[in-house]
Amino acid sequence: MALYHCTLTLHDNVFFATREMGILYETEKYLHNWGLSFALFTINYIPQPYRLQGELAQKPTYLDTNAEQNLLHLNQAEIYVFPAQPINWSYQINTFKAAQVGYYGKSKQFGDKGADKNYPINYGRAKELAIGSQYRTYIIAPDTIKIARWIRLGKWAAKIRVEAIKIPDNVIQHKSGNYTCLHPLNPLDLPSDTQILLYNRIVMPPVSLVSQAQLHGAYLVAKKNDEHKKDEWQAFKSTLNPTQYQQLPEAINLPTGVFYGAGNITATA
Repeated sequence: MALYHCTLTLHDNVFFATREMGILYETEKYLHNWGLSFALFTINYIPQPYRLQGELAQKPTYLDTNAEQNLLHLNQAEIYVFPAQPINWSYQINTFKAAQVGYYGKSKQFGDKGADKNYPINYGRAKELAIGSQYRTYIIAPDTIKIARWIRLGKWAAKIRVEAIKIPDNVIQHKSGNYTCLHPLNPLDLPSDTQILLYNRIVMPPVSLVSQAQLHGAYLVAKKNDEHKKDEWQAFKSTLNPTQYQQLPEAINLPTGVFYGAGNITATA
C-alpha cells in the first residue's frame, strides 16, 4: 500500500450547501472525503448508473450495499481518500433567483404586495469557495492506482486540478499509541481500535468531520526533519521540484486501518 499527498487547486467556484440560513447558502471550507472519493474514482472504480428515477435518484448511496454506486467498491480496491484540508482559500458570494415553488414561497408578479421592487421576491445567495483556493488531502491505495489529473466537484460540477505525490515507504514509520492528527478525519471511517480522545467538530453533511484530533491507536508518521530518515528524505527531495516539496507539510500523522463505513459496519455487524 502507498500513501499519496494530493494538492487540489480550484479552477471554478465550488458550491455545496453545508448550511442554509434564510436566503444564504454557505459552503464549508473543508471538502468532505465521501464526495471527494466519488469525484476521484467514479470513472475507474465506482460504477455509475446511466440513469436513476424516482426515490433512487434522491437517495444517498454512500454505504448502501443494495445500490450500484457506493463507496464500498473502494474498500474492495483498498483505496481510501481522507477529507481535504484548506491550505489557502477565499469565498465569493453570488445572488441567484430561486424557484417559485409552493413550499418555498408564493409566486408574485412585479407590483404585487411584497414584490414592489424590480427583482424577484424569491432569491438566494450562495457563499462559494472561490477560484484559486488550494486544498490538501491524502490517499492510501495500491501502487497501481489511477488518480485523475482533473475532477469535477460540488453542485456546479466545478473543475479542480489534482497534483499527486507518492510518499516513499522508506520515509514512513508505523507506530501505535497516543498521537495528534492535524488533518481532518471522518470518524465513521476510523477502525474500531482507534479511540478519539479530543477533537474539534466540523459540522457538515452527510457526516460531521473532526479536526485537530488527539487519538490513540495505530498510525503512520512522516517528518521532513526526521534525523533517522534524513538520507531517505534527501533522496526523495531530489526527485521533486521545489514547489512540489514545499507543498508537503513538515509532519504527517495519519491513522492506519481506515476504510469507508468502518464504524458503521462494525456497529451493525
